[in-house]
Amino acid sequence: MEKSTPRPPRKDSLLSRRYIEGLIAEGKHVFIFEDRVLKVDAFIQFHPGGEKAIKHMVGRDATDEINALHSRYARDLMAKYQIGRIEGVWTNFLPPIQGGKFRLHTEDACSSEEDLMSQDNTSQEGSLPPSPIFDAVDAKSTTRRRKYSNPDTAPSTPPEKASQHRPAFLDARTKEEVIFDTAKYPSLDQANQESIKAKYRALNERMPAEGLFDCNYSAYMVESCRYSLFAVLFYVFLRLGWWATSAFWLGCLWHQLVFTAHDAGHMGITHNFHVDTVIGIIIADFIGGLSLGWWKRSHNVHHIVTNAPEHDPDIEHMPFFAITHRFFDSLDSTYYDRNMTFDAVSKVMLKIQNYSYYPIMALARFNLTRLSWEYLLKGQAPQKGMAWWHVWLEYAGQIFFWYWYGYIVLYQTLPDWNSRLVFLLISHVIPSPLHVQITLSHFAMSTADMGVHESFPQKMLRTTMDVDCPTWLDFFHGGLQFQAIHHLYPRMPRHNLRQAQKYVLEFCKETGIPYALFTFYDGNKEVISRLGDVAKQLRLMEECRKSVAAEGVFSHHH
Repeated sequence: MEKSTPRPPRKDSLLSRRYIEGLIAEGKHVFIFEDRVLKVDAFIQFHPGGEKAIKHMVGRDATDEINALHSRYARDLMAKYQIGRIEGVWTNFLPPIQGGKFRLHTEDACSSEEDLMSQDNTSQEGSLPPSPIFDAVDAKSTTRRRKYSNPDTAPSTPPEKASQHRPAFLDARTKEEVIFDTAKYPSLDQANQESIKAKYRALNERMPAEGLFDCNYSAYMVESCRYSLFAVLFYVFLRLGWWATSAFWLGCLWHQLVFTAHDAGHMGITHNFHVDTVIGIIIADFIGGLSLGWWKRSHNVHHIVTNAPEHDPDIEHMPFFAITHRFFDSLDSTYYDRNMTFDAVSKVMLKIQNYSYYPIMALARFNLTRLSWEYLLKGQAPQKGMAWWHVWLEYAGQIFFWYWYGYIVLYQTLPDWNSRLVFLLISHVIPSPLHVQITLSHFAMSTADMGVHESFPQKMLRTTMDVDCPTWLDFFHGGLQFQAIHHLYPRMPRHNLRQAQKYVLEFCKETGIPYALFTFYDGNKEVISRLGDVAKQLRLMEECRKSVAAEGVFSHHH
């Protein structure tokens, strides 16, 4: 007779790893926060940051991610979803969305309810952590299996068979990248990573005490003057009939305003969820024509699974860019819920990606518009909960934007279609340094999967670089030059990031984690070099396949 699921425990019950595994196997969204076990199935549909971010935390100790991305008010609200607690160091599971496999309670015939509720938390039974070579090891077999987030979207060709058509040098390259990171960064030994977490949490206590989470409103006064100047110049030259010049200043306005929208999206201005969201929607939707809600949904995932090829939407740009050869395997995107097919178009575009990088970045704003409308029309915004009305404000913002920009400016004011096209292109291309800035901090950094033991701060510093620039240029970079620091402290107001740099440097020195810092010029060189290297790997792979087709062996390629 099948064993039924144990009855729900009390909130203060000590839960075993095996019991938590069984809940996850049933499809429950369970994670650890400050030694408390939270089950958030009743909340996930209301999460203002989208459901994907939560799914990547299932089975993990999410303490550092939650503290980094949420206010004290939001963290206090989580107490209502507590179902128990744990003792000792939690060993992370691989979340189901990332391919983790879990056993139901009924699969443990010998386990009683008391056993499930009291087994040692550090037991390694159940879903195993992944190998640091991008594959998971099945608990009952030494055979490696490819991780697929959703069996329904896994390719029909068995991974083992598909790998036979992939040159061995690509697998060797994957291992080389992991070996390089293993040598460069602190040991992934759990005790060492726990020590890094402890130092990071101590620094978390120090930062607010130094006033680094207090918004510098005087800096926004200066920025408001700059925004107003650009807006006036846009309007004046529009009235004078200097269409290209007017479009230039509008592009400058959009470029600068995005930095404040970014602050608002992270609640870095007033620290009030609704107030900052409204500020962000006014800037992003009403003035810029982009969806703040789309950005928050995507950006929250990016902050959790930074530079993970299958999971981070900020590096999933097939068929135009691939920053790792792993995209040659037609990976499944867990964010977009689709296969990133390595097709004929990809094979052409990726070979020239180091040359097409800047031209495509120049047009990236058009893609952001597409993604914004896809988010709104597909109903991906929270429909219930505290953020239910935000999507309706965004719809109003989009209508307002296309009325003033599309109808008043482009259609009514400009005399002909040539002028309209020029205005459209210039206004959209001028903010392109922003897109270069965003990709600059990640494209050249590690994409290796170092396993579930890696701490949050080490992962952020391994996958993100900072850009060194003079203080007087901070306005141009808008705080995004401190992406590594920002990833450690997403809610820190950007005008304080430069001051926080010295504390992060001390943390890196104490823990032995390298701090990647490049000039803007050198950072661009690193990105172009990475894109060129992947393009070279693609050309080599095709040469190998041609050799196999012609001679049945890899000839001189090994």
